[in-house]
Amino acid sequence: MKTISKISMVLCFFAASLFVAPTAFADDWNRKTEVTFSQPIEVPGTDPQVLPAGTYIFKVMDSLSDRHIVQIFNKEMTHVYTTIIAIPNYRMHATDKTVMTFRERAAGEAPAIRAWFYPGREWGEEFVYPKSKAVILAKVVNEPVLYTPIENPTVETLRTAPIVAVQPTGEDVPVAQVVQAPPAAAAAVPPVADTQEAKTLPQTGSNLPLFALLGLLSLGAAGAMKKYSA
Repeated sequence: MKTISKISMVLCFFAASLFVAPTAFADDWNRKTEVTFSQPIEVPGTDPQVLPAGTYIFKVMDSLSDRHIVQIFNKEMTHVYTTIIAIPNYRMHATDKTVMTFRERAAGEAPAIRAWFYPGREWGEEFVYPKSKAVILAKVVNEPVLYTPIENPTVETLRTAPIVAVQPTGEDVPVAQVVQAPPAAAAAVPPVADTQEAKTLPQTGSNLPLFALLGLLSLGAAGAMKKYSA
């Protein structure tokens, strides 16, 4: 009986590990990243502001179909500075380090954060500004800037807020003119026939050896239980 109890304990531990192990990869799906800035930076979102130089935590809160919701915390993650809409943007080559890009500003003003790329990923986060700020940025950098017409968004309205792009002239343009789409090769989907072929056994294949092995294992386990329970 003691041996059976030990076997049961091992099986229970293995089953529990199946649930615990995936938590080690949590930082990958939400892209939790610690970033240290050597100078102040401007950020948009629910609380647009200029963050002083220091260390911050960036994390994806929601990954929606057409946008992501990104939050910026203090290093201890006890305070949320702002929550921002971000549109997935594509870069040709991924790097093994975090990359942050910024938009130029007038002399003496803090640079405005533009995009955040997580290590190892081609897709990054292109941040969306309120229209009043986007118009100013577009004139300074002389290129379209993403914006939302909602000037005082909340976390809830960010999920459905319209997103457009504004040119330096003040005219709206499609988002596609600002956000780079992946090349055709990266966007291509493998043919359905190839996927099905990989999952289908050849006609000469048989499940009989598998069933025979399972039967032997079952007989062995039954014998062991009978022996130790005697």
